[in-house]
Amino acid sequence: MNVIRLTRLASPLLSISGVLGTRERLKCNRSESRAEFERISGNFAFMGQAAAKARRTVDIKTIARRLDLVMKQRERRGPVRLSAERLAAEIGRRLDEGLPLVPPDGNRSRIYQLGKRLFDMCGALALVVLFSPVLLATLVLLTITTKGRPIFIQERIGYRGRKFPMIKFRTMYLDADRRQQQVQNEKDGPIFKNRQDPRITPIGRFLRKTSIDEMPQLFNVLAGHMALVGPRPPVEKEVRQYELWQLYRLSIMPGLTCLWQVSGRSEIGFQDWVRMDLWYARHQDFKTDLELLVRTPISVLTCRGAY
Repeated sequence: MNVIRLTRLASPLLSISGVLGTRERLKCNRSESRAEFERISGNFAFMGQAAAKARRTVDIKTIARRLDLVMKQRERRGPVRLSAERLAAEIGRRLDEGLPLVPPDGNRSRIYQLGKRLFDMCGALALVVLFSPVLLATLVLLTITTKGRPIFIQERIGYRGRKFPMIKFRTMYLDADRRQQQVQNEKDGPIFKNRQDPRITPIGRFLRKTSIDEMPQLFNVLAGHMALVGPRPPVEKEVRQYELWQLYRLSIMPGLTCLWQVSGRSEIGFQDWVRMDLWYARHQDFKTDLELLVRTPISVLTCRGAY
């Protein structure tokens, strides 16, 4: 288990929180970390040389250092340990107070940021028009079968920890939240997934298989909550359980599709899912975005890992 050793500093509080600073020592085996990336190298195959570079250069130690998420004290008392409980408490405090969890990262070029936003708006608008018959037909069908509640709005955690209402077509029964404790979680980490989840309606299962349930998120893209390409936005309950390095996936705008989405989705474990998002954050550019967008329809048609 990685142990994060921190140095208490007397200087004023800096960076992304009132108590987060810049110095750390993260004990981890560099070779083991690199080996973990090698295990999922097949998922980066279509990225070619960039993937090989990612496997050589990315490790958890570097990620944690760049996060700049280290407890910082007002008095010099020597090294201390940041327990999982203390990290969870700090994450929870910042979420409750609406403060950023991480500094911005990814491709910070103004040209890229402006170009990406323009492309997101035009692309989302075009897709809404193109799929409007599907959206309307699904809306009518769900209005009839869900007693007039076809839309499911769930609070998600987006860019830097910002909360926003994510829109989906309803795929579960109305009492799904109350019945969650009766369903076994089949996935690792903080995420909750069950291939045969009994809370999913027959129509909802089809919508999930075809990713039609995600189409309303095009309006989230138009509203500026999401991008077309970026890490999938998590729920608050999951973020509160994140390890230090996993928070880094929140440093860029969440999106509709991502490397995880085109590489098997729910077939991929949570740790590897996060590593894919970290890879994207470090190689974010127009070429990568276009490659992921081109591969998305193929992934949707194969229904691989969609449930």
